[in-house]
Amino acid sequence: MALGLFRVCLVVVTAIINHPLLFPRENATVPENEEEIIRKMQAHQEKLQLEQLRLEEEVARLAAEKEALEHVAEEGQQQNENRTAWDLWSTLCMILFLVIEVWRQDHQDGPSPECLGGDEDELPGLDGAPLRGLTLPNKATLHHFYEHCIRGATADAARTREFVEGFVDDLLEALRSLCNRDTDMELEDFIGVDSMYENWQVDRPLLCELFVPFVPPEPYHFRPELCCSRRSVPLGRQGYGQIRVVRADEGALGCVCGKTTLGDDMLCLLHGRSSVARPGGELESLLCAGDSPYLDTARVMKWFQMALTRAWHRIAHKYEFDLAFGQLDRPGSLKIKFRSGKFMPFHLIPVIQCDDSDLYFVSHLPREPSGEAPASSSDWLLSFAVYERHFLRVTSKALPEGACHLSCLQIASFLLSKQSRLTGRSGLGNYHLKTALLHLLLRRRPADWRAGQLDARLRELLRFLEKSLLEKKLHHFFIGNREVPDGMGLPEAVRRAEPLNLFRPFVLQRSLYRKTVDAFYEMLKNAPVLISEYSLHVPSDPGLPHKAAAL
Repeated sequence: MALGLFRVCLVVVTAIINHPLLFPRENATVPENEEEIIRKMQAHQEKLQLEQLRLEEEVARLAAEKEALEHVAEEGQQQNENRTAWDLWSTLCMILFLVIEVWRQDHQDGPSPECLGGDEDELPGLDGAPLRGLTLPNKATLHHFYEHCIRGATADAARTREFVEGFVDDLLEALRSLCNRDTDMELEDFIGVDSMYENWQVDRPLLCELFVPFVPPEPYHFRPELCCSRRSVPLGRQGYGQIRVVRADEGALGCVCGKTTLGDDMLCLLHGRSSVARPGGELESLLCAGDSPYLDTARVMKWFQMALTRAWHRIAHKYEFDLAFGQLDRPGSLKIKFRSGKFMPFHLIPVIQCDDSDLYFVSHLPREPSGEAPASSSDWLLSFAVYERHFLRVTSKALPEGACHLSCLQIASFLLSKQSRLTGRSGLGNYHLKTALLHLLLRRRPADWRAGQLDARLRELLRFLEKSLLEKKLHHFFIGNREVPDGMGLPEAVRRAEPLNLFRPFVLQRSLYRKTVDAFYEMLKNAPVLISEYSLHVPSDPGLPHKAAAL
């Protein structure tokens, strides 16, 4: 029974499984849908191929754009590299040109022999076009002009010097009597310098310039320091120096002489007990700025003006004129005012001697218009005025009798003074004229300065100045000039220093340079007419009358 039931169930299950409606076979519809499936597959394949083609085109386009961008970037980078290389080359060329210009300005030797050539040569103007040479009047007119307009106008120079020197002697003596020898400065005898004592001044009124050296009281002393003696010094400070205030008893606790050590109960017979005690830095606080150990020019100026004022009040009752300061920015610019309304200016300039030489440190000095201001108030000007006076005196002994070197300088100074009154002061001053003459005196033979060659030497002096202006270079006569005779006694540091270009400010100040060049050529243009006119009509002398000179 059970076996029969099992067989029936098996038959039923088999029938159900094989029934086409319940479990259809997979390949039953293949013959009907095969073509449609194939068609769909082909359509899908075509679609995929089209998409693949589109993607390939897109990739190709993107690759082309990327390649184009890379090409543009490469071209831009190459252009930048070329531009950088060109900028670098331009910068190198500019630096090379500047180095050449600096070398030419600072290291090239003095004027070329062309400047000392024949009298008929002409120098080119600034634009390279030939400039008409200077046409001076004939020798007779030139000598007549010198004798009547220059020599005659300066005939009372000796009387003026005598009067000023006598008054200054009295003034300094009164100043010494008011000073305390233990605490105040000690003033030495004055020294006459510049054109008034070199016999070539033509400007009116006649002006005496006097150096007044001063030294500190014990236990102090001054230690000068030349800027040009240093290994590296800015070009603008070559003509300056500093002065250190040093105590002779620095580091010593006993006698200021420093030669022996004394006990507490012993007294130095040389200096006394008052000298042993330190002054407490009074001198430093009086003449040095702040905590600096260097002399301050402004404080020295203030001290000197106050000292002169006290000295004048002491002797004013002896004179029938007044004394006043001419320019407050210069310590010793004084002016004697007579009751008649006339006045006589002179300069008393406090100076410090550099060791045992004739070189002096000057607190304030009338500077040329193109001069550079000092970097600080502790910078002192170097003055070679005593050396210049000595060089002219020694050179004059070797020149023929009646030599024309000072006459050339006087005529050039006269022309410059008249031109300055017409067009105002330029960057060219009398010190430049004198420097040019000193260079020519060193290069020319003594026989070339005979009196009959006044016109030739004057023309040569003006040509020298013209060439120096065109080159913007006029070397100081003493600083760095190894051609100066050894007998002058210049400090070795000055002889071995780099040459100092007096026309260096023209390189930095174009407007001043243009004004100076224009004024110089205007002076050359007006020189023949000016000399001829003054030769025919000698102007009246507005200077000091004989009565005033006799006071």
